[in-house]
Amino acid sequence: MIKTIVFDFGDVFLTLDKSATENHLKTKGIAKLDKHFLELNTSYEKGETTTKDFIHHYTQKFDKLTEEEFITAWNSMLIDLPSFRLDFLKNLKATKKYKLILLSNTNELHINWVKTHVEAYREFYNCFDEFYLSHEINLRKPDETIFNFVLEQNNIQPEETLFVDDTLEHITTAKKMGIHTWHLQAGKEEVTELFTKKAELF
Repeated sequence: MIKTIVFDFGDVFLTLDKSATENHLKTKGIAKLDKHFLELNTSYEKGETTTKDFIHHYTQKFDKLTEEEFITAWNSMLIDLPSFRLDFLKNLKATKKYKLILLSNTNELHINWVKTHVEAYREFYNCFDEFYLSHEINLRKPDETIFNFVLEQNNIQPEETLFVDDTLEHITTAKKMGIHTWHLQAGKEEVTELFTKKAELF
């Protein structure tokens, strides 16, 4: 029986346009990011690179890109938090049947945008018993270490835990560790379908 549900944030609750940042950068003549910048993005998500240094890397490399333009491009993938998803979460919290945990790969620029532009952010945050952001805990999905961290910190068992995420790579790691999973197909499924899609676990 499931006792704990671990949710991803982006494209599970927060609607994303994952191509938006790349498209914005293309308008500035940045067609494709090389391996160095992909590694930098990962480092930033793990909190190993400061926001100041992260922005500086981009604006130094691409001299036509201002700090403001980069921040706008970087945050452009973030869309909104639909009220029906929040209502589902609030109702789930009200049942008191499950420990609810958020586990998100994110970064300081993104979460600051969410705090500023998503009016219901605090209400959303308060629905969770634990709220883990990769840049704050210096761990990142799909590494096993981040799942071990969540299990150990909360004294929970993999077989009593369900992990919901839209990224297959993250799901694969969790499944290998004995955690129940739901690979949510963003745009085709909604988190509100949890108890029909995974009915056998409840």
